[in-house]
Amino acid sequence: MKIIINKSVLENMLINTLPYLEKKDMSQITSHILLTAFEDTLNIKSTDYEIGLEIFSKNVKINEEGNATASGKKLFDIIKILKDSEVTLETINDYLYIKQKHSKFKLPMFNQAEFPEFPKVDNKPKFDINSSNLVRSIKKIAPAIDTNNPKFELNGALIDIKENHINIVGTDTKRLALVKIENNNEKNISLIIPKKAISEIQKIFFDEIEIFYDENILIAISSNFKFFTKLINGKYPDYERIIPKEMDKRLLLSRDKIIESIKQIWVVSQDIKVTFKPDLIVFESLNESNIEAKTEIEVNTGLEEDISLAINSKHIIDFLTNIEKSSFTLGYNDSTLPFTLESENFLTIIMPIMI
Repeated sequence: MKIIINKSVLENMLINTLPYLEKKDMSQITSHILLTAFEDTLNIKSTDYEIGLEIFSKNVKINEEGNATASGKKLFDIIKILKDSEVTLETINDYLYIKQKHSKFKLPMFNQAEFPEFPKVDNKPKFDINSSNLVRSIKKIAPAIDTNNPKFELNGALIDIKENHINIVGTDTKRLALVKIENNNEKNISLIIPKKAISEIQKIFFDEIEIFYDENILIAISSNFKFFTKLINGKYPDYERIIPKEMDKRLLLSRDKIIESIKQIWVVSQDIKVTFKPDLIVFESLNESNIEAKTEIEVNTGLEEDISLAINSKHIIDFLTNIEKSSFTLGYNDSTLPFTLESENFLTIIMPIMI
């Protein structure tokens, strides 16, 4: 293989593949990327078996077709320090040579035959969804996904595909976030996508995308990349049962005023008490030290009597920083029961702190 490619093009491709590398054991083939130069296209593959990305570029001059492997991290570190001009990559024997003017580097290659096969689409079913809607929805529910729960299914996002809509759900058992996207679908199915894959989807899903799946894998294909992730096997909690059917009180509140007030208390305590009065909302710190914080805002809530909530303020901030509207609705039944935050098609249900 021998190719000539601009440094910035190659660097950008490598940046996208880094998160998919094996990072703990550099002796593994999955710590390497696989470069394939064929006809007029350079493909770079990266995978740790659980998740993978193949990225394509035609902005390359191919003098000799072929394949190469190289440590993804080391190759990126080399390319990053080069000047912004053309770089030559060439395989000689079992080494990949990187050349630019008076600079020359040599990296050992692993056996390319050992590089993992990427899953094929074959006859897998697919569902259609606007990629920007999917990314925005995933970003909203991502903070609610658990990270190290022994129930593996909670360490991912549920994509619950129904006949007329898709529900995208995340929960850490203390809160549940849900975005509903109106969408016509051919069949009902539920997929649980790992949190790592959710993070990467937010970075790359901006083109027109086709999404294929089966019970074990999800594959997304665009004109610039092919992405796959293994799915989490398990039964996701019956989240629809958790959603309150009715709320005794519903308050329309200002996003910016609530964020500003919470952040003032957050300096002292993340756990806070919020008291809604007929013409006032009071925010107070909840902690066991002698440090206290308190602030209030004048708001006509329409209430006839006070209601109070003890809350983890991060849960509210995560919701408020991911809505587009300047106002939102808080639904309340009782200080010991879950309360709701709603804005358009985004709903978060939060368990209050018991005090």
